[in-house]
Amino acid sequence: MRNLIVLAVVGLFAQLVDGSLGMGYGVTSSSLMIVVGIAPAAASAAVHLSEVGTTLISGFSHYKFGNVDWRIVGIMAVPGGLGAFVGANFLVSLPADVARPWVALILCLLGAYVLWRFLALSGARPQFTGRLRAAFLVPVGLVAGALDAIGGGGWGPVGTTSLLSTGRLEPRTVIGSISATEFVVAVSASLGFLFALGREGINFAWVGALLAGGIIAAPIAAWLVRHLAAPVLGVAAGSFIILTNSKTMLETWGRVEANSTPVWTTLAVLAVGTGWVITRAVRKDRAARAAERSAELDAEHVFL
Repeated sequence: MRNLIVLAVVGLFAQLVDGSLGMGYGVTSSSLMIVVGIAPAAASAAVHLSEVGTTLISGFSHYKFGNVDWRIVGIMAVPGGLGAFVGANFLVSLPADVARPWVALILCLLGAYVLWRFLALSGARPQFTGRLRAAFLVPVGLVAGALDAIGGGGWGPVGTTSLLSTGRLEPRTVIGSISATEFVVAVSASLGFLFALGREGINFAWVGALLAGGIIAAPIAAWLVRHLAAPVLGVAAGSFIILTNSKTMLETWGRVEANSTPVWTTLAVLAVGTGWVITRAVRKDRAARAAERSAELDAEHVFL
């Protein structure tokens, strides 16, 4: 029962970040489940089945708040779903002991990309205008869907950051559209896992716990997306993903015993670094907000 409560809290936190950033639910939830010893395929299956519910509510919430571009959803849904189905079957074919460190590496790289992306953007307030071509959206959807199933997360880190990097869409539109499309990706990945693992290979108690927390957070996140400092949350999420997956890689490839002194020393150093980058992101965001207020006051003074 205690583990289920913990998973519910994980689902709530992960969905709050995901709904606000357009990324984070899968990689955060999968990272924590793999750290406690759950096989990558079982963790990814539970995460994606829970996402069928959370993404449906998240997408509807973003739609109600006017954050969804249905053209983007229509173009990315099919390749994203196809990539997720293929990725799920590929992951199941790998032995758990072989898959675990490689999945941790994928998650760590995705976390590093999220961290770099939002650390570079923190404090920035760019204007996003334009239209994205299908020739760009289709391959992004295919790759993001495959990585999402294999790594337990990746649709948001790849999809959201790719669309944001073009500079052509408003951030809330990117986040809302990616969140809405993720419903199709979650359904496709879940079907892939059910096909490859069968019902007996999936712990539905885990699914229910993650789903309960995610459902609570989904509408809140859709509302908060206009008010929270996305760069700060992005830096925090990326740092957390790197921190949790480093333990798995150290124990496997570093050939050190689980919970040994070298492991915890490395994690302590990474934790200090995490605190530093989050503090830096907060300071940059505050400085940017102060500059904006100063500019507004100067403009009002000139007008008067």
